[in-house]
Amino acid sequence: MKTIVSPSLLSANFIDLKSDVEMINKSDADWLHMDVMDGVFVPNISFGFPVLEAVSKACNKPLDVHLMIVNPERYIEQTAKCGAEYMTIHYEACTHLHRAIQQIHAAGMKAGVSLNPSTPVWVLEDVIKDLDLVLLMSVNPGFGGQKFIENTIDKVARLRELIQRTGSHALIEVDGGVQGETAPRLVEAGVDALVSGSYVFKSRDPIATIHSLKELKKI
Repeated sequence: MKTIVSPSLLSANFIDLKSDVEMINKSDADWLHMDVMDGVFVPNISFGFPVLEAVSKACNKPLDVHLMIVNPERYIEQTAKCGAEYMTIHYEACTHLHRAIQQIHAAGMKAGVSLNPSTPVWVLEDVIKDLDLVLLMSVNPGFGGQKFIENTIDKVARLRELIQRTGSHALIEVDGGVQGETAPRLVEAGVDALVSGSYVFKSRDPIATIHSLKELKKI
């Protein structure tokens, strides 16, 4: 099984966003990762629903929307209307997580939950079978281009064990510091989907870089 690749729009050229979206369309990318930040849950502001809606009209890849915001359940219907296939919310930002997961499914999307680097995987034990995706942050969320946190490799293994033990079908996705050195190790540890921003969009040949990530295979 080849690795799912989800380039992060956060690292794209916002002066010429259309060209970067067209590049994604031509590439081997499976999804397009969209990081929505509110400046409250994380110390940065990225983009909002007008950008999501515009990109959804130009992009022929499924949108992998990651809400790094407080009270994400307030925006489920709005996210669905923007054409998102996956909606991922943070465990740390959602008080009534099970309810929010059910609401995401009811809105016609696949449900993901993201964990910050300091949050252990066992907190998902009671909802893991309801999830389509678990996104592990391998940097502290809020900014692109950060250094990869090494503990993520062991965390992937712990999450894989939880998924297998519970019979969950959730995919494991990792976001942060994913590049040529870390990506093979993550895939070997059991990651299904790689989010990569700077490594892709700042590459001399983004299409070739995406292809190289796509060719990584689990042992």
